[in-house]
Formats: sequence, C-alpha cells, structure tokens
Amino acid sequence: MSKRKRHNRNFGFATRAIHHGYDPRDENGALNPPIYMTSTFAFESAKDGGEMFAGEREGYIYSRLGNPTQNLLETRMAELEGAEAALATASGMGAISATLWTLVEPGDELIVDKTLYGCTFSFFTHGLRKFGVTVTPVDLTVPENLVNALNEKTRVVYFETPANPNMRLIDIANMRKIVDDSLYSENVTLVVDNTYCTPYLQSPLAEGADLVIHSATKYLGGHGDLVAGIVAGPFETMQSIRMHGLKDMTGAVLSAMDAFLVLRGLKTLEVRMDRHIQNAQAIANLLEDHPLVENVYYPGVKSFKHYDITQRQMRGPGGMMAFELKGGMEAGTHFMDALDLVIRAVSLGDAETLVQHPASMTHSTYTREERLVHGISDGLIRLSAGLETTSDLLEDIDQALTKTNSFVTKATKSHQSA
Repeated sequence: MSKRKRHNRNFGFATRAIHHGYDPRDENGALNPPIYMTSTFAFESAKDGGEMFAGEREGYIYSRLGNPTQNLLETRMAELEGAEAALATASGMGAISATLWTLVEPGDELIVDKTLYGCTFSFFTHGLRKFGVTVTPVDLTVPENLVNALNEKTRVVYFETPANPNMRLIDIANMRKIVDDSLYSENVTLVVDNTYCTPYLQSPLAEGADLVIHSATKYLGGHGDLVAGIVAGPFETMQSIRMHGLKDMTGAVLSAMDAFLVLRGLKTLEVRMDRHIQNAQAIANLLEDHPLVENVYYPGVKSFKHYDITQRQMRGPGGMMAFELKGGMEAGTHFMDALDLVIRAVSLGDAETLVQHPASMTHSTYTREERLVHGISDGLIRLSAGLETTSDLLEDIDQALTKTNSFVTKATKSHQSA
C-alpha cells in the first residue's frame, strides 16, 4: 500500500531487497520504515469501516489481518521471490501450518519428500493425520516415485530443497512437469521450502512451484534475534491463507517489530549469503580432504550426489552442509564438544557458525527407524557456516578433527585389543 511508486527499472537483487516498496518521502523522510506498534486501526467513518470489512475498500482493520510494517515485508518478499503476493507469519511453522490448513481437508492426500525438518515432519505425520489427511512420504529425488504416488486425492506435493538436514536436492522443474503431465494437475499445489537457499540463490516459483515457504528466522533475518515465517505465491491463494489459515486456524501473527527486523535483515542478505558461501566452501574442502571424514554433503563439492541439480537450479551452493565422521555418533559428539569457536546450537543462517546433531536435536521427533528410512543417520552432523573470518573457522574445525581422530584411533585400538 505504498503511496509512491519508483520508476519501474530492472534493479538487481540487493537494490530490490533494500528499496522495494518503500519511499522515505512517504514517511517524513525517515530512511527506515516506521514500526506500527498498534493492534487496531481507526476508521474515518462507519461507512469506511463497513466497506473494509466487506472487502470493498483497502485499508487496515486489525493487526491480526495486516499491519503496514508487515505489509512492506510481504511486498518486498513477493518481489524477491517473483510472486504476486506474500504473507508473513510468526514462525516458519506458522507459515507451513497456516498454508496446509488452508489447502487440505479430511480425505485429501499430502505427498511429501522422505526428508523433512523435524517439526514439519511432526506436524504432517502426527498432526494432519489426526484430522483425516493422508500423508504419503516418498523419495522425490527419484521422479518415478511421484509419478506412481499421484492420485485423485492428492492435493499438495511438499518438499524442501536442499533438504534439512542431509542436503538432498530435488529437481523442482521436473516435479512441475510430472504434476502437469498427470491426470490430477488442476487439483495439486506444489509447495517448496526455500529456507536453505533464500530467493538470492534459488527461485522455486520460476522453476514451477506454486508456493514457496521460508523460515525467516534463518537467513532472511540473519542475526538469530527473531522468529518469523513467509509464504509467497498467487494473490488469491495468499488471501485465502491470510483469512483462513492465519486469521482463523493458527493466529500465527507476526509482530511489527519482528517484521521490521526481517526487513533489516533483507538489506544485507546478498552480501551475507556470499560470505556464508565463502566460508562453507572452505569448510567443505577441508572436510573432504580429511581422513576422518566419511562423507560430505555440500552442493559446492563435485562429489555431492546432486551436484548437477545444484548447477542447474541454484545460483550458489549456500551456507549449509552435513557430514559424517568415521566412528559414528561417538566420533560426532566428540568432534562437536572439541570445537571452541564454532557454537553447538540448533537453527541456522546466523552470523555465528553453528553445529548440531540432528538425530538427538532437530530431528528427534523421528523414531530411529524413521530417521534411517528418511536418510538421517545417527552420526550425521549439520553445520551452518557463519560470517566469521574463514581462517579462524578452519583452524577451529581442524583442531577438533585432530582431537577426534586421536579419540577414534584409541577407541579402535582398545576395541581390537579386547
């Protein structure tokens, strides 16, 4: 609802992330947009209020339905994702749950990739199923699996790419083609979680997705000081999610202050992502060359199974990786405890480099059997490369690997002598 519109030029990503949707001249010259700390809004007249409630006039009614600070964030995120509209929510799970409560009904089917963030998995399998929604996990890295799974009850196909935590990539354009070539294309919504990449590195809607979702807590905010979510797509769908999934079903309303903080984060998103990639690539190269490391899952190394999709679908490999050490879970926990600069914590996309153990932390909602089926081994470690000086990170990780290698060697000799 910006009052002024700047000249329609083909600005670059960083320029749009900083300027789109806001002109300081509209707000007394304020360089940063105001934070509208209000729960409700006054009407000029009873007639105006009635027309707003009837949807006949644009305007703000109550901050559960929208707020000028939130609206600017939504406008800017829609621009960056190439969407008609966007909706901001109080968390990534708020975005996911508000979206799914809007798209599915009892008797419908949701097809999901076999690897999902733990709370997403829990909401789908332990939540939606309780209300009569069939949830069918399949390996969407094998296109034929989607061909075989689609049926007349399918309403949503949902996946992350890269997937949390094991970095599996799914070809979005291929998923779109399979849905379009099926008998059920008119009834199926393709939803992609783009949290790991951000719109700077990947454009799911341009690849054929119908909706794109983010945990804005991560890279979009970028500083570990907020919790927020985003969903973007067609205008009418966003309105349905706002008025049903958000307003009535979840109430997952983003505060004006958090909307302001995400807007602040967007201003540095491009430069931060470039630095995240620089550090992640250096760490992945170190891990690949170390004898203690069994596997490295990072889109920037050629040994990565889905490297070809990286080149085609992503504009950069991102700041996230997973890896496995020889010695399994004990080696992994020893390594994490030996780190000094790198911080043991969940979440990702912060200025700090974070490391965590999915099996016991973010994906603990899975049973061990479910984790193994879904490609999450007991020894898998997830690392989010931060913004620190690269050489400092490499030194810390190298010393932790050295200590862990010594631990594994001693444990192996002890086992052999026994």
